[in-house]
Amino acid sequence: MSLAALWSPALAQSQLLESVKQNPARAKALCSQFQGFNAQGLSATSSSAVSQIARQENLSPMDSEVIITYVIGLYCPDVR
Repeated sequence: MSLAALWSPALAQSQLLESVKQNPARAKALCSQFQGFNAQGLSATSSSAVSQIARQENLSPMDSEVIITYVIGLYCPDVR
């Protein structure tokens, strides 16, 4: 296995996080969506929320979890 193959997932996640960091409007829109989940009694990190964000953003479930955690941590810490 090449080093590039090992680094590829880390690089992809880094680019994913950078895409949100460079686009605060996208992060704020996701925060609004997460607040909507909370208003419905759902955690933004619940399996149904993760699945919905994964479909919406065309992400794997794991990448969806990463982006949700990142956005909540930086942009909407009041979201649960």
